[in-house]
Amino acid sequence: MAEPSYVHTLIAEADRTRTPLILLHGHGGTELDLVPLAAQVAPGSPVLAIRGAVAVEGGHAFFDRSEDQAITEATIREQAAPLADFIVDTCAQLGFAKPPVAVGFSNGSVMIAALLLLRPELLSGAVLLRPISPFSEDLPPNLPATPVLIIEGDKDDRRAPGDGLRLAERLTRAGATVEHRALPIGHSITGMDRMIARQWLAPLL
Repeated sequence: MAEPSYVHTLIAEADRTRTPLILLHGHGGTELDLVPLAAQVAPGSPVLAIRGAVAVEGGHAFFDRSEDQAITEATIREQAAPLADFIVDTCAQLGFAKPPVAVGFSNGSVMIAALLLLRPELLSGAVLLRPISPFSEDLPPNLPATPVLIIEGDKDDRRAPGDGLRLAERLTRAGATVEHRALPIGHSITGMDRMIARQWLAPLL
C-alpha cells in the first residue's frame, strides 16, 4: 500500500530554535483549522499543520471509524506509522532544533495519543483536546516522562463520561507525566481551553 501524502501548512517565520508545534485537526477538518489556536497558545513558535490522509465526508481525518462509530485499532496503527515518519523527516528537513510538541483536537488528539504510545521518541509533549484512548489495552510502558495535557468536556455529547480520564491513566501507566482537566464545556474548543493550554505550554517552548 502506498504511503499517504500529507498536505501541510508550515508557519516557520518564527525562531526555529524554539520548540515547534505539530497540529492535528479533528474529523472532517483541514490542516488550517488549528492554526489560529496555535497563534494564541504558542505565539512565536514554528508550526507544522498536517492534513489527515483519510478523506471523509466534508473534509479529512487521521483515521476513520467503522459504521457503528467504533475505533478500529488496526486502522490507527496503519495510519500512525507513515504519519510518524512524515513528522520525523519533515522536522529534520526544516532543521528544527527540538522535538515537536503536538496539539490535537478530537480525531487528531486520538492519533497523537497513538503516536505517543507507539513512537515514544517522536514528541517532546502533547496537548490533547477531547481525546479518547486509541487502544483498548495498555501498551508496554515506554514513555520517558513525556508531559501531556488532556482537556475533556463534562458536557461533551460526543464522548462518554471519563473518556479523557481513562486515557490520562493509560498514558500515566505508560510513563508520561499527565495533567488532566475536565471542564464544564462541550466538544468545541473554548476560551478556557486556550487559556489552560497557553499556560501549560509556556515552560515547554
